[in-house]
Amino acid sequence: MKIHEYQAKETLKKFGVPVQDGVAIKNLSEFDNAISQLQARGINQFVVKSQIHAGGRGKGKLYNPNNREELVFEGGVKFTTSVDKAREYASKMLSNLLVTHQTGAEGKIVKTLFITEGLDYKKELYLGILLDRGVSKNVIMASTEGGVEIEKVAEETPGKIIKEWIEPSVGIQSYQARKLAFGLGLEGNAFKNFIPFMMKLYKAYEETDASMLEINPLIITNDDKIVALDAKMNFDDNALYRHPEIVAYRDLDEEDPLEIEASKFNLNYIKLDGNVGCMVNGAGLAMATMDIIKLAGGEPANFLDVGGGANKETVANGFKIILSDPKVKAILINIFGGIVRCDRVAQGVIDAVKEISVTVPVVVRLEGTNAIEAKELLESSGLNFEVATTLQDAAKKVTSVLTAEVVA
Repeated sequence: MKIHEYQAKETLKKFGVPVQDGVAIKNLSEFDNAISQLQARGINQFVVKSQIHAGGRGKGKLYNPNNREELVFEGGVKFTTSVDKAREYASKMLSNLLVTHQTGAEGKIVKTLFITEGLDYKKELYLGILLDRGVSKNVIMASTEGGVEIEKVAEETPGKIIKEWIEPSVGIQSYQARKLAFGLGLEGNAFKNFIPFMMKLYKAYEETDASMLEINPLIITNDDKIVALDAKMNFDDNALYRHPEIVAYRDLDEEDPLEIEASKFNLNYIKLDGNVGCMVNGAGLAMATMDIIKLAGGEPANFLDVGGGANKETVANGFKIILSDPKVKAILINIFGGIVRCDRVAQGVIDAVKEISVTVPVVVRLEGTNAIEAKELLESSGLNFEVATTLQDAAKKVTSVLTAEVVA
């Protein structure tokens, strides 16, 4: 689960992490109150920040959502010392479509702004924490190249990325925070202030069950304070039951409607850009299925993992989700019958197809317990299934069906 910048900063603030102060607003009528709150805190320069679940906001472009050819404004993050100018920026950002390199051409409607303090600073740094699955440890990544995408730094100047792995049994140690500070070239008060900042930041990451925490940029102010100027946090969905306060941050407007619908049925669904709908049990098998579809010349339209207990209900809901995507022209069902018997899955597929209107070709490959019985059920159902024996066979059949449709 992802949250907005202003929500991430609210979360970090609870752990004592110094963050850029600000007030979130959802409509222009709240602007004056937000400015009044900031001025009461002695703040007289402002940054207006669009809040969407994507990076590159500062270089993004805002378009009229009703006419995507009409450019309204350039830049989803703007600094000013003028209240009137800040109000003008807010009016041009709210309710318009922000397109960045991460959103793609479809963009995101800006429904929330974060009106923040403008801070003077002398240096931008990068700081991130995530799980390194290769060694099963959390890793802290730091770089002197703050304000730049870490992927670009890794590609062009990998030597500028410092990494520190944390032993899960003992947690972060102060010497590791000092090591990072030395690596970033910090001195004096900036060095001293970085140590508690890093310790608190890691505590926030660990205690919220975050899967990623990124501060870019992390700034050194003119008086050597360390402050999170931006903040991005993602969380482990499997641990959200422990954090109702984080679940409350969920913004459904930022999520794909089909993914929201799938989550209601405990289906793991991610929409892609292809035309072959995939229904698979197990994330690894789903990835392999998508790979072999591409090798056969097709393009997967989704990742859909129905889990180990595939039955009539899960299969029917899977069909409904897949067919809600107008790009889907064929469906490949690839189920391994380990926990669940293949003949039960086959009967579930037959019942689901009879219950809902499936108007596209369906290729089914079932392997595992009672696979032979499942094949017989499918072939004698009287329904228009293509039954495959191997994964390669299934991929060839589903792509050939698409080719035949194009030729026709």
